[in-house]
Amino acid sequence: MTSAYRLRTGGCLCGAVKFTVDGPMREVVACHCGQCRKTTGNFFTASNAPAERVAFVADSGLTWFKSSDKAERGFCNQCGSNLFWREFKSDTISITAGSLDGETGLHIAEHIYVGDKPDWYEITDGKPQFTVWR
Repeated sequence: MTSAYRLRTGGCLCGAVKFTVDGPMREVVACHCGQCRKTTGNFFTASNAPAERVAFVADSGLTWFKSSDKAERGFCNQCGSNLFWREFKSDTISITAGSLDGETGLHIAEHIYVGDKPDWYEITDGKPQFTVWR
């Protein structure tokens, strides 16, 4: 469930946070939980990569918010872009799919926390759906 090796770039809307990911990334997971919906205004789509493969070209706007007892979210404190999610003590970092530049070669692999999905949209892409993160 990982993509081929390549160098990808990404960042926030204003450019105060820019990063590279050097290597394969996990396919995209769509999270429909209430917390992800509150931070994005919709469901959250993210890939991930080993943290050691993520390098910051610019990070003057990067702020981390402890969103639960087990994880934090990274965003730009200048333009508000939601960029990252990481579990404490994890060696990976989740990266919002929309923050990646250009063609990524990534695809949605599955949907999680679908029981928390609001009533105003349907999941119709035929990808696996789970009530929790596996």
